[in-house]
Amino acid sequence: MKKKIVLLGSTGSIGKSFLDILKKDKKNCDILLLSVNRNINELLKQLKIFKVRNIVVKEKKSFLKIKKILKNKKINIYNNYDSIHKIFNKKKADYLLNAISGLDGLSPTLKTIRFTKNIAIANKESIICGWSLIKKELDKFKVKFIPIDSEHFSIWSLIDDAKNINIEKVFITASGGPFNKLNLNKFKKITIKQALKHPNWKMGKKITIDSATLMNKVFEIIEAKKIFNYKYSQLKILIHPASYVHAIIKFNNGLTKMLIHDTNMKIPIFNSFYSKHEKKIQTQKLNFNLLNKLNFTNVDTTKFPVVKILKKMPHNDSLFETVIVSANDKLVDLFLKKKITFNQISTSLLKIIKMKEFTKFKRFKVKNIDEIIKLNSYVSLKINKLTI
Repeated sequence: MKKKIVLLGSTGSIGKSFLDILKKDKKNCDILLLSVNRNINELLKQLKIFKVRNIVVKEKKSFLKIKKILKNKKINIYNNYDSIHKIFNKKKADYLLNAISGLDGLSPTLKTIRFTKNIAIANKESIICGWSLIKKELDKFKVKFIPIDSEHFSIWSLIDDAKNINIEKVFITASGGPFNKLNLNKFKKITIKQALKHPNWKMGKKITIDSATLMNKVFEIIEAKKIFNYKYSQLKILIHPASYVHAIIKFNNGLTKMLIHDTNMKIPIFNSFYSKHEKKIQTQKLNFNLLNKLNFTNVDTTKFPVVKILKKMPHNDSLFETVIVSANDKLVDLFLKKKITFNQISTSLLKIIKMKEFTKFKRFKVKNIDEIIKLNSYVSLKINKLTI
């Protein structure tokens, strides 16, 4: 029987990687729905290969354009997720991958969870800001959740349902980005071009800058805390320039496990979709040269001060997480527009999260998605008015 699949964000790097995997197994897969924001040229190529009959195109002009292009085709074209229940006819998809980037991915997640048996999420912002809302839907509709970030997929694979009381420490690795070995006195002159030159991964601009500041790892620690219900004291970032080891877990029984794979996101995606031993994926040979010099070190917080944010985090889910995500998004945008320096991303973020008008949100639980969206806009507007 064919696996019924939904892919949200099909034209981004994660979405395209998943479709590359499925190309070799098309006869066993039935893609019920693809969604994009505006990249209809790439979407049209995907429709031709996979014969998909349902699509969501969020951006209005692109939606109207593709409606004209496909007017003679038997394809259902939606501009949002409000009517997609018609696709499923009371039957759930087997697997849904949400690869939509940013907070834009939260609403589609909440609207589509009920229509699938398994949901894989590759979206930091949704998990950080709205995990309590996501978890409520997962429990309500009895849906299995699979994290796709290489670090969280590694943790998920290693723990094997071990209870939190049996886990002493979880280490998430960071390459250190392009500036791991750069002298601190040169940080003041870092350019956009330098910041976008990640040594190991090819990613979008926003996440590449987050990797350069190490904010990406701060987010991953917050994610791990929420997904696995850990304490912040159980979680730590380790610098590992090769990005070969993705997570290390020390158990209370004396065992320590680590998970290794190539710097290729197809590996966690492939393993989230196929059950053990169901299919094979071609990867590089085990690199013993790397294993002989793994080179783990602690984070230098003088170079990467954003890591200090983790000491300010509330233990319970709150709207403060949205403040952090929104503030960082805005500051990265200002850097990419050459309005602030690279150093100012970190220094400004640390100042902003200490302000009383923002720290008060530590006391507020997340009640609904509207609160998150409104706060996101509020933080962005406030930062525009600040003297950074």
